[in-house]
Amino acid sequence: MTGETVGQSAKRLSQLGLRAKDGRDPEISGISVDSRMVKPGHLFAALPGSALHGGEFITFAIRMEAAAILTDRAGLKIAADALAGWDGAVIIAEDPRAALAGAAALWFEAQPENVVAVTGTSGKTSVATFTRQIWQAIGHKAISLGTMGVQGDYEAKLAHTTPEPVTLHRALSDAVAAGVTHAALEASSHGLDQRRMDGVRVKAGAFTNFSQDHLDYHADFDSYFAAKALLFNHILEEGEDAIINIDSDRGRQMADIAKDRGLALTTIGQGEDAMLRILGQRYDATGQDLRFSIMGQPHMVRLPLIGGFQAENVLAAMGLAMAAGDSAEQILAVLPQLQTVRGRMQLVAQRENGAAVFVDYAHKPGAVIAALQSLRPHVMGRIVVVIGAGGDRDKGKRPLMGAAAREHADVVIVTDDNPRTEDPALIRAAVLEGAGAEATEIGDRAEAILRGVDALQPGDALLICGKGHETGQIVGQDVYPFDDAEQASVAVAALDGKI
Repeated sequence: MTGETVGQSAKRLSQLGLRAKDGRDPEISGISVDSRMVKPGHLFAALPGSALHGGEFITFAIRMEAAAILTDRAGLKIAADALAGWDGAVIIAEDPRAALAGAAALWFEAQPENVVAVTGTSGKTSVATFTRQIWQAIGHKAISLGTMGVQGDYEAKLAHTTPEPVTLHRALSDAVAAGVTHAALEASSHGLDQRRMDGVRVKAGAFTNFSQDHLDYHADFDSYFAAKALLFNHILEEGEDAIINIDSDRGRQMADIAKDRGLALTTIGQGEDAMLRILGQRYDATGQDLRFSIMGQPHMVRLPLIGGFQAENVLAAMGLAMAAGDSAEQILAVLPQLQTVRGRMQLVAQRENGAAVFVDYAHKPGAVIAALQSLRPHVMGRIVVVIGAGGDRDKGKRPLMGAAAREHADVVIVTDDNPRTEDPALIRAAVLEGAGAEATEIGDRAEAILRGVDALQPGDALLICGKGHETGQIVGQDVYPFDDAEQASVAVAALDGKI
């Protein structure tokens, strides 16, 4: 999906909630955030960016016959010469991202009747996907939107977990045209901070957990948390529903924020004060039995899901589905049908000796710990982990990821993830700093997976962390085909003499 509007009827600038500084109100034929997509009559949004300000591209947008420019004072200053004497409309906004989101919502208009959103460091994709699966099993036409793209009864690819507003609102509008009535969105900290979700009519929001991530973008933990909190103190309106995991200090802090906003609070967790409370879990090689209570009433359900943390994700999804109008009875009946998200604690292969190979997207210290701790009850033997860290991202988490692997796995293999423009050896060295002297370093990811599979004895399990559902490895500026699940399957087949 590209950052432009297509196939919509023209609207006046004022119909998009925007006012030009000289009062002009031209007819707008579309909205673009990429100057290369500008067509005659478009509104071009020149937004501040991490590397360049969109104001640098205003000249090009004018050359492509844009009818209006939305920017801030910095963008106006950058393009002062190009705008001097131009007869188009110029909108100067203190927060041009929020203004764009509002305009995109008014441009596309249609959104599914029931929209919910989930934020948190880990679990967003699983919660959104489980919520969509619950809805579909009950009989609603539904989508989930996030890291995996748009999936469900309408499908499309996305470049970002929470896409920019034009792409996001077009996806929601197209979903409505396909008959979709229910949508579960992943709300990333970047997306919330950059106001991409402004204008989305969200009925309920969920908070999963909070741990170190994205400190290459956010100044500190408090800034990162404040971005997450925007779902509850900015996006959701008073009286809407908040489903919050209160098993941590940050969760309880988020619950207080929700209450201060006047939201209807549903708490999940293991403590006695949780409204959706985990009472017990029993694990085996193919899933788990979950005993939990709803407002004090106990229930038991079989979940074909690996990992204890999945129980919290399922309860968050249940809370969102209940907030959107479905009954607990309807939801309980379909929970055994839930399927794991591709690349999330996904069983991808088994050796002839019974050892299992799992792939997980865990690429943050907290997520690595949660994945390994949750896998442990399902495994009778050792846990072997293949782990790395991405380049051009938060460097502080690299030794922490290595330490998480050392502490919670029995055998650690450190390899390359997506090194991007950094030296892969330096990234591995940082991970090894935490992983310790007993860890094995194998730069080539395919070889690391092969060696991990080869190490498996009866009752063991291999967890391949970091890339999950991804089908490419980013080295420099290039993306090479690479699929952890595929590599693991090939390794198992080769070592077991099947190829």
